Amino acid sequence: QVALQFPDELLADAAAVAARMEAATAAEMYVLGDTTYGSCCVDEVAAEHVGAEAVLHYGPACLSPCRKLPVLHIFGQQPLDVGRCAEAFRELYPDRQSRVVVLSDVVYAHAMGELEQQLCPEYPNIVFSRVVCGDPPGPAPPREVWRFGRQFPVEAPGGLQDCAMFYVGAEGLALTSFMLTWNCCPFSSFDPATGCGRRETLNVNRALMRRLYLVERARDARVVGILVGTLGVVGYLAVLQHLRELLQQAGKRSYTLAVGKPNPAKLANFLEVDIFVLVACAQNSLLDSSDFYRPIVTPYELELACNPAREWTGNYLTDFRDLLPGACAHVELPPAVPAAEAVPDISLITGEMRAAHLCDPLAPQLPPSTTLACRDQTRALAEISPAASFLESRSWRGLEQQLGQTPVSKAVQGRRGIAIAYEDEGRKQP
Repeated sequence: QVALQFPDELLADAAAVAARMEAATAAEMYVLGDTTYGSCCVDEVAAEHVGAEAVLHYGPACLSPCRKLPVLHIFGQQPLDVGRCAEAFRELYPDRQSRVVVLSDVVYAHAMGELEQQLCPEYPNIVFSRVVCGDPPGPAPPREVWRFGRQFPVEAPGGLQDCAMFYVGAEGLALTSFMLTWNCCPFSSFDPATGCGRRETLNVNRALMRRLYLVERARDARVVGILVGTLGVVGYLAVLQHLRELLQQAGKRSYTLAVGKPNPAKLANFLEVDIFVLVACAQNSLLDSSDFYRPIVTPYELELACNPAREWTGNYLTDFRDLLPGACAHVELPPAVPAAEAVPDISLITGEMRAAHLCDPLAPQLPPSTTLACRDQTRALAEISPAASFLESRSWRGLEQQLGQTPVSKAVQGRRGIAIAYEDEGRKQP
């Protein structure tokens, strides 16, 4: 039993491909038509519902490693004018000694060998990345980069800082993720659809300033919604637990939400949440939240807000696995500081004082779900709930019971049918 996962634009060919695959292999094929999250990620959950033993993923992919099932990626081969691409490269890099790393979208990976044959004799310092699936078998060599499903050596004396990046593909989330991660490198790109090369004018500093503003919003937040944006990427359960513990020690309340593909209408139902953090693959985590009622941050940005030991160094991380213990960018939490000894912190947005220190976690002998705390000196107990506090501040609180205020009446038969067409519609009510 094999699951075939297609993006929306290729679903028209799914039935024909499945029929030919079944005839050639005698295996039972299942088509995954509507993915739970982004189409670039392998939908292991839907594949497990049909008992699939492997997944064939068609179309563009983020190449995030999967947890359980073996995956075979079929990227497809979009046409690429290699001669025009090489000409655009020469126009952008007239210096033949330039140190350039060539990246490509996965749908153009098939043509990189021909492009390499044309450019390598002229540019001795050019490096072509290779598309790889999964993590390296062991620690990557010190002069080698293995990220986002791409692997390439770095031979420049100063590392990546001395290299420029040339991307073959259309503008999109993949290019944005590359530019934010390797923000020390100047980027150029070639769009095969238009046949034009250009120096990327995306203001990386402005984009990073926007992300740092969201970090400040996360520091001000009291209630955080953890959005589960993937159920198949390796380490997503570990990072969910890591974020819960981080928010608990930072004195913030967290709710874990699985809403599928996030959109403004879905997230607007959780008005008591001050900010959301999206746990997804490296491409889908950079969600533009300008249309949302509440901002959405990445796990790395939430760590910048809640972990006092993590400082902004200029390196941006989009892969949440880098934050886990044992990873390259993991930073241990500092010891908790009593409230009386904590250094006061002022919000740059509201101008109010806020808690910026870590709190002691709840004692293990107490139930983890307890929400009882002393309210005043008289030892009166009150239940602390941010959701309930938010509900108290609203003018409309839903249907009210009004016990003892409504007269008792016998039950009567109501309307029958569906809301669009009740059975008694069109007839006058007696």
